[in-house]
Amino acid sequence: MNVLLLGSGGREHAIAWKLAQSPLLTELFIAPGNAGTAQVGTNLPFAATDFEALKFAIIEKNITLVIVGPEDPLVKGVHDFVLADAQLQAQGVKVLGPQQYAATLEGSKEFAKQFMIRNAIPTAAHFTATAENLQESFAFLEQQQSPYVLKADGLAAGKGVLIIPDLETAKQELQAMLQGKFGAASRKVVIEECLHGIEMSVFVLTDGKDYVILPEAKDYKRVGEGDTGLNTGGMGAVSPVPFAGEALMQRIEREIVKPTIDGFHKENIPYCGFVFIGLMVNNGVPKVIEYNVRMGDPETEVVIPRINSDLLQLCHAAATQNLAGQTIDINPQTATTVMLVSGGYPQDYESGKHITITGATAPSLVFHAGTKRENEELSTAGGRVIAVTSLADSKNNALALSYQAISNIHFDAMYFRRDIGFDL
Repeated sequence: MNVLLLGSGGREHAIAWKLAQSPLLTELFIAPGNAGTAQVGTNLPFAATDFEALKFAIIEKNITLVIVGPEDPLVKGVHDFVLADAQLQAQGVKVLGPQQYAATLEGSKEFAKQFMIRNAIPTAAHFTATAENLQESFAFLEQQQSPYVLKADGLAAGKGVLIIPDLETAKQELQAMLQGKFGAASRKVVIEECLHGIEMSVFVLTDGKDYVILPEAKDYKRVGEGDTGLNTGGMGAVSPVPFAGEALMQRIEREIVKPTIDGFHKENIPYCGFVFIGLMVNNGVPKVIEYNVRMGDPETEVVIPRINSDLLQLCHAAATQNLAGQTIDINPQTATTVMLVSGGYPQDYESGKHITITGATAPSLVFHAGTKRENEELSTAGGRVIAVTSLADSKNNALALSYQAISNIHFDAMYFRRDIGFDL
């Protein structure tokens, strides 16, 4: 089959790399892709949210399956667009990625919270603040203990969550958010009880009724070593998570995964695709921090390499509502990834830096995130540039392989954390 993958990051390179190994694949196209995806498929020069260009490509390239990587096209209704187009439906095009209403699970923190409450899924206590209920919002904040968690209700490019130690500062920041600090995304703000423990992420592939659980992972969002400094899109990840033993994973499936999928079915939420479940685990008790309606990044760069099964077969089964009976074979080795970022990230940084690879990077996998190739020259094109993933019999051995490969990759002002997995 001909497949179109939407997106341009490290997540998409990892997915494209795996899809390219499937005997079911005829041709793989990625839009817009990056210099890495061009090594395993054909990049198409249009944005993931350009639906008219998407339609043209689907028809021209005779594509029958669209796999959506990032959240933005899902929240904007790419699945609905394909379903509503008679020409695309006549071609039999399927989309892996939830419809727009279902994507509200990530597009609105309040929607996600209400879904969890209705389906008895354990999560933090919360209150939804608006400009109209400011005094009630302050009262809820005063009932909480420091630190205070404020989340923009809508999508804010990963920047809409504030964790504030001081109550008065939290009140000031709440007002700033409601007044447009994060644009339309923070016209409503979800105030949450602060959960304590250690974070991890669970990934599920579902057709809306049946599901398979993918490998779990833990990522590292802070730019500085020891989990200090500003939040980023992710500086590295580890899978499996050492503290996530069989008993905890069974509890997560019983109390969180199954009620989530059952909730989709019961509430007629048209969900077909990946579910990212961000968890906080405290003394073996998991609670949901958030849902995402796609795979995480850089977690994908450790999750996908641990899947021995044919990913395209699983994706096609989900997209055609035939996931019942499908199983997934997981590599027991540990995968680690370390993200190479532009100097200054996540604040101001310069792109267009020449990237050189001066020695062997094998057996590590080099997944491109923010890269481009012009006139045969590879250069940076984003804040997060390259993820270097390795598999080994232990976390430390996998990390050693990643750092050895990194020693052969160079670009001006390149930065990376040397302590990924330090707390496991």
